[in-house]
Amino acid sequence: MTTKQICLAAIYLLFSIGGLRAETAPRPNVLFIAIDDLNDWVGFLDGHPQAKTPNMDRLAKRGVVFSNAHCQAPICNPSRVSLLTGTLPSTTGIYLLGPTDFRKACPLLKDAKETPTLPEHFAANGYRTIGGGKIYHGATSRETFQEYGPRGGSGAFPKQKLNYPTGVKLWDWGRFPENDEQQGDHEVATWAVEQLAQPQRKPFFLAVGFFRPHVPLYASNKWWDVVGPADDILLPKVLSTDNDDIVDFARKLTWSGLAPRHDWMIEHDQWKPAVHAYLACVSFVDHQVGRVLDAVDASPHAENTIIVLWSDHGWVLGEKQRWAKRGLWEAETRVPLIIAGPRIKGERRCEQPAGLIDIYPTLADLCGLEKPSHLEGRSLTPQLEDVDAERPPVITTFFENNHAVRSARWRYIRYSTGDEELYDHDSDPHEWHNLASNPDHANVIKELSQHLPTVNVETAPGSSGLGSRAEDRHLFGDVK
Repeated sequence: MTTKQICLAAIYLLFSIGGLRAETAPRPNVLFIAIDDLNDWVGFLDGHPQAKTPNMDRLAKRGVVFSNAHCQAPICNPSRVSLLTGTLPSTTGIYLLGPTDFRKACPLLKDAKETPTLPEHFAANGYRTIGGGKIYHGATSRETFQEYGPRGGSGAFPKQKLNYPTGVKLWDWGRFPENDEQQGDHEVATWAVEQLAQPQRKPFFLAVGFFRPHVPLYASNKWWDVVGPADDILLPKVLSTDNDDIVDFARKLTWSGLAPRHDWMIEHDQWKPAVHAYLACVSFVDHQVGRVLDAVDASPHAENTIIVLWSDHGWVLGEKQRWAKRGLWEAETRVPLIIAGPRIKGERRCEQPAGLIDIYPTLADLCGLEKPSHLEGRSLTPQLEDVDAERPPVITTFFENNHAVRSARWRYIRYSTGDEELYDHDSDPHEWHNLASNPDHANVIKELSQHLPTVNVETAPGSSGLGSRAEDRHLFGDVK
């Protein structure tokens, strides 16, 4: 055995003695991969039989897949603020796409020293923090990292919209552009590869944020071809009477003035093309993830890097006759979440409920850092050791006092009006049948309601819906 091999063996022995906490050995690096609007249509979650994600699938085999993971808000800004600050939307009042400057908007988060974000906490503990692409929803990304690379984003647009002629520029889908290099995500992946090839004098926290499969659903021809022929595309399972047992308030709350109506998609024969486009975008972004994973494996950091892959929320493509996000149902709250790295045994699946809010304390534990006192998530390190270790339900919130509680079996929704929904995932994985009015399940509702947030602060000043005045009037007028 060489001297180098003896030294490495000694290091790993120290790690094994200490379990998953890395307090007595060199701190591991962190590769933090964010993907925008990615639902469970990935191979390792079996969300769609035609999803082609070989790179994310191979990462899943290297670590633990949290198959019952959920966002804390079903839209970008509050979900990302929750993850990166370790606080619930109901605690901060960051419920909507604005404000993005949570330091100014939320008194609780005003002091960065008292309530550091995830990258700020790592920087304060000796890490070099580097970010690129979409990490936060807004310019805050640059302020909370020591260094920041390209912003990425959608990339090129065609001269005219391809398949959805009305509405905002972002809502469209089709075969575009000609090559991957015209996409912002390709630029971000290239930058990340370059970062990983560099020598590092201290441990690093590298955040890589990908934009696809966010709309517009543009991908070059090869990714459409990877998914398969257009005529063979399978549509998600939909029940025509799915919305009959939910109240009108739920429909208003989850309504989006920017997304196409499901009736329009059917009338114009665009349901299959849009699903095909989403799957093509997923394959495209999976390839970018693969480029980054290859760079890790080829780098000097391969044996000492924790990799976390997550999406900010789910996305619907016709389920409940809806498109996009904003709902408190499974398809919009469930997200991919993988944690892999040294001392984490691979090829395992945890079916206990987990939240994106749990990533912050988990990474602090894995890297031997003291956890800040303001964190509201729970570390997933017990599940990294024993995937069957029980966890309490996870909470998702959209706007003031509207919450979903997801346990290992049940989803319970309570709206600010007091209206309720209850779904049994053992018998109803698509959440087609609302059981809340069934007295046989009163005890289930009573137990799950104990986990609802006790703090529900008012919406933060400067909050806005989806960028249009009509949208805001609908949300603040009709709903609130």
